[in-house]
Amino acid sequence: MEKYRKPSRQGSADFSSSITSPDFETGWGRKDEDEDQGNFFQRTWDGFKRDPNRLVSPKGVVGADGKVFDAEAAAHATADSPLQRSLKGRHLQMIAIGGSIGTGLFVGSGKALATGGPASLLIAFSLIGIMLYCTVHALGEMAVAFPVAGSFSAYSTRFLDPAWGFAMGWNYALQWLVVLPLEVVAASITIDYWGSPISNAVWVTIFLFVIIVINLFGVKGYAEAEFIFAIVKVIAVIGFIILGIVLDIGGGPDGSYIGGQYWLYPGAFHNGFKGLCSVFVTASFAFAGTELVGLAAAETANPRKSLPTAVKQVFWRICLFYIVSLTLVGLLVPYTDHRLIGASSDYDAHASPFVIAIANAGIQVLDSVMNVVIMIAVLSVGNSSVYGSSRTLAALAEQKQAPRIFAYIDKRGRPLVAIIFASSLGLLAYVAASPNQDAAFTWMVALSGLSSIFTWGSICLSHIRFRKAWKMQGHSLNELAFLSQAGVIGSWLGFALNCLVLVAQFWTGFAPVGYAENTPSENAQNFFQAYLAAPIVLAFYIPYKLYYKTPFMRCVDMDLQTGMRELNLVELLAEERAEQAAWPKWKRAYKFLC
Repeated sequence: MEKYRKPSRQGSADFSSSITSPDFETGWGRKDEDEDQGNFFQRTWDGFKRDPNRLVSPKGVVGADGKVFDAEAAAHATADSPLQRSLKGRHLQMIAIGGSIGTGLFVGSGKALATGGPASLLIAFSLIGIMLYCTVHALGEMAVAFPVAGSFSAYSTRFLDPAWGFAMGWNYALQWLVVLPLEVVAASITIDYWGSPISNAVWVTIFLFVIIVINLFGVKGYAEAEFIFAIVKVIAVIGFIILGIVLDIGGGPDGSYIGGQYWLYPGAFHNGFKGLCSVFVTASFAFAGTELVGLAAAETANPRKSLPTAVKQVFWRICLFYIVSLTLVGLLVPYTDHRLIGASSDYDAHASPFVIAIANAGIQVLDSVMNVVIMIAVLSVGNSSVYGSSRTLAALAEQKQAPRIFAYIDKRGRPLVAIIFASSLGLLAYVAASPNQDAAFTWMVALSGLSSIFTWGSICLSHIRFRKAWKMQGHSLNELAFLSQAGVIGSWLGFALNCLVLVAQFWTGFAPVGYAENTPSENAQNFFQAYLAAPIVLAFYIPYKLYYKTPFMRCVDMDLQTGMRELNLVELLAEERAEQAAWPKWKRAYKFLC
């Protein structure tokens, strides 16, 4: 790999000649003449063959090594994504609304309730919700302007430091690579709720097969599966909210009024400020995956239209599915309930406060229904892990920062080798049958623990730097198709909250609740399990920084043109804003919120 050098820019003459070349035309939108020939099996087999003209990092996109791919063709080439552009608005909206709703909400919130009490649960999730609202809006603004295939590392590369972009790319890839075996085992554990006599290894095989097949259908398979999964999760949460309100006001089978008695006894807080900090960390993990809506931008037919709507949906998901549901959880389940901390694992439905609230009300069958929802949520996260890790690996390979074989894109627009590699790591799920399963999975969880925090913090800081460079280079905000509702102030707030989570994680890792009862070796192990992701990120960043001597990007040197998808964006925006000005007030209010 070459030493770092600034991106070069070519003249318009080279650009005009490049866009008329046969290779360019075939690789970026023209269907091969023989694609529809042959029978079904022949077409299927041919679909797995490599398309030599497809790249994960579209021509014109700055790579994490700081170099530009075919800058002379940037304006035209990046108008078409090399991956399948099959995602529709409904896919993005459901990914945004229900994408990251998983065991962090359904099960992990129980441990958080037991650690900090109902008030700490509500405060922590509200603060992290504010952080994610700011982060996703910042991401949305950049993703609409620069749809990026693969990962968020390109934003760190372009607006912060190429070495940090390299570290963030691998940080994100590792996060999702280790999640798949964890989630497959978790799905098999949910079956234990019914006391199934069938070995967990059988369920691991079934669930792994389902996830792999879904992802072999490409981005459309992932999107349709997530669409269905998200609908199930959304219906479940809304149903629980309605049921929770009825139970709290005395509409349960026994007719007893609960109200806010559990906030008075045993109390609103538990373990003081440290309990709050512990919940603060748990809440941030529950929101992991929210950024996937930005990852999907490059595989969306029209991100300028679809992505803003999807980003705005995140606000309603945070308010409705997290804040409202957890408020009811705190009203219906006391933090002293022994079942909250009696779980055999982080995926044991017996420890779910949602299941406990239903069981306390004496309602039959519904607890099994909620366990099915938990199983679907786990499979959803496993499905997302293959999608996220394969796109990230393929982008890194295209930039020569991972083995080049991962850049293999077949004729159907799938990063096939990356999908196969990510899926193969799911075989680690069979460790569940070994005597060392607890240690193996504890360290895998630790590996992915803080990864999201680094990703979110980098997104916020990249947005701050992007806005500063945009203004310094003479651009106005009217030239941007979508503006973050939280603005630069929101990005500063999001960045500060991400830093606070890192501090809180350090403190609760170094001296967790009840640390005085542990041995020194146990406390040391707890710390490294809580903070393992931090030294791994530094291990990627520091050597790359020292070897390639990459610069911190100055605002005047940032490339704000390469990779923008629309050629006549200013004219398009002017027409759209003139049309929006004629909308009635109710429609403008609706579009602002949704």
